[in-house]
Amino acid sequence: MKRKALFRDRDGVINVEQGYVHSCYDFHFQEGIIELCHAAQSLGYVLLEITNQAGVGRGYYTEAEFLDVTSWMVGQFAQKGIHIARVYYCPYHPIRGLGYYRRDSPDRKPKPGMLLRAQSDFELELSTSILVRDKDSD
Repeated sequence: MKRKALFRDRDGVINVEQGYVHSCYDFHFQEGIIELCHAAQSLGYVLLEITNQAGVGRGYYTEAEFLDVTSWMVGQFAQKGIHIARVYYCPYHPIRGLGYYRRDSPDRKPKPGMLLRAQSDFELELSTSILVRDKDSD
């Protein structure tokens, strides 16, 4: 039997959208996100994050800075008994990316690359999974 997932965008869903958040000091959890994750986890959903991180591609912050904030965020969830199975991210931007990061990627939402990788990685049934997003482009 395949599993189901709760896919969550980061900026605007997990944390308050403030434009290119890359520090735990600027990261503020959305009201209700902890409760949503607890409920989904108790119903057997695998908790996954899928996020475009064009700020990396644009040179606003480094991948290491993003990964540090991500580690901190996952730790905050863990302290509340919530297991984040994986964070998928796309640092590329096809137009505004700099150097290596200027490329079109199948992972850049709204393309399904991150969803398809998660489907394979976790043996997911996408038709029973949920995607929480704050923008149509997600």
